[in-house]
Amino acid sequence: MAERKQYKWALFLLCLFCTACFMAGCKRIGRHGTDLESGCMIYYLNSAGIQLVGSAYEPQSAEKEALVQELLSCLTNVPADLDCQSVIPDRVEKITCRIEKNVLYLYADANYALMNPVQEILCRAALTKTFTQIEGIDYLSIYCAEQPITDAAGNPVGMLQASDFVESIRDVNSFERTELTLYFANETGDMLVAENREVMRNTNTSVERLIVEQLIEGPEAAGAFATLPSGMKLLNVSVNESVCSINLDAEFLTSTLEVQEYIPIYSIVNSLTELSTVSRVQIRINGSQDASFRDKIPLSTVFEHNYDYVEGGEKN
Repeated sequence: MAERKQYKWALFLLCLFCTACFMAGCKRIGRHGTDLESGCMIYYLNSAGIQLVGSAYEPQSAEKEALVQELLSCLTNVPADLDCQSVIPDRVEKITCRIEKNVLYLYADANYALMNPVQEILCRAALTKTFTQIEGIDYLSIYCAEQPITDAAGNPVGMLQASDFVESIRDVNSFERTELTLYFANETGDMLVAENREVMRNTNTSVERLIVEQLIEGPEAAGAFATLPSGMKLLNVSVNESVCSINLDAEFLTSTLEVQEYIPIYSIVNSLTELSTVSRVQIRINGSQDASFRDKIPLSTVFEHNYDYVEGGEKN
């Protein structure tokens, strides 16, 4: 009888020890103190395909490689009760992976490259935010057809980490697509040409700021040329009673771009007044309106949209 009690007690201690070991293994999976009980977030696209939606999930795997496969399966199979779609298009038929030190390498087939730039950025963000929750995986590197993925300019994206989508996107769930009409210079620098551009925006960032930042980055379309110096800084932007006030640094005044003096002004004004919320634009330099652009255009003026400077002379 005593031996049976000792056996039961030993069995109980063994079970307790195994359970503790299992839970310890689970806790090593979660990042920043999370464990299997608290779960993780899986990121999907909303039904419109323009925004990321996070869904809580409790992983079942305690081993790193198995957990990667489990989360990958979750990413491609959206729960029936979510009005969402997978960030990975159905046409992407195969994704393999390997872990080397603290980097997870994902290898997608050539169909990954068929995503439009907006969808690819969302996919990139969702994959990074999902997989870097795993303890021991700090970076993600994505390959398409054995080649590193590139950005819109053709440059390799490189290693991705969660903070890449935190600094400019404080809440990944507010990441959405925005369509802009931007005005750049024509080849001779005496007229404006419109460029329609689709970009990703955090709803914490105003569209007005986004427009000026995109103008500073320069045109993407053939036959369009820069109107603002690439080193110029946007210090502040605000809108009050449909008047958009932008505050630029002195680089705006010292620009040597070979365009007519009114082109940089109306590149900004016409682009901003494409918004229904903006009818007029004020331009300040380091907070002051005392300056004149190229000694010809006083910045004390409150500017309105002017199609006389747009090729065709009317709204595109």
